[in-house]
Amino acid sequence: MKNPLSLLQKLSFLAACAFTIVAPVIGYLTIGLAPVIIVGGSALAGLICWSFIYLRNPVEPRIILPLFILTVAGLQIHIVEEYLMGFAPAMSRLFGIPWSERSFLMVFALIGPVIYTLTSLGLYYKIPIAGFVAWFIFIGPGVAEFTHFIFPLIAPDLRPNDPHPLTAFIEGTRIPQMPNFYFRTTGHYYFPGMWTAVFPMIPGCLAIYRLLIKTNK
Repeated sequence: MKNPLSLLQKLSFLAACAFTIVAPVIGYLTIGLAPVIIVGGSALAGLICWSFIYLRNPVEPRIILPLFILTVAGLQIHIVEEYLMGFAPAMSRLFGIPWSERSFLMVFALIGPVIYTLTSLGLYYKIPIAGFVAWFIFIGPGVAEFTHFIFPLIAPDLRPNDPHPLTAFIEGTRIPQMPNFYFRTTGHYYFPGMWTAVFPMIPGCLAIYRLLIKTNK
């Protein structure tokens, strides 16, 4: 019989569940359906894996912490390419969502690094909720980055046959210079972030593999 959860573990589990529900809802209300699929799916998968692998028995920092740091370092390099090549406006045109560059920078370039730094500290001290954040990063910005290779094949919601940048209001928000990366229109197989997507994917996938192997020993 498993030992009962401590108070800290229970609070961590409730916080993780709340994030798994609230984050996709906020994403849906502010941006659209895409965050529900990507963020919600990653959070749910991370919650399940974390609950069985980390919550009761936190992994030793020497196993999980270096891979987490490598994943978020690769993610930050990846975000640089996304910003320079117009990932947020490209996603706005692709899915017809109001995702401004300002909100993209606020979440991924400013708030994100703060969370990653605190998570690293939490993993070092084996704080349960830090393990959930790590699993979310391994699965979301880690494994889910493969979607960048699918985006050029999807016809944009807004003027898919027009190769020129588009400025338009989407749900009351003005989104300027939305580029079109649809392969059939541009003839080029590319989407912002594609070339650096493997940077967080490699350590993220390796982390998942090592953590799963550890539980089976």
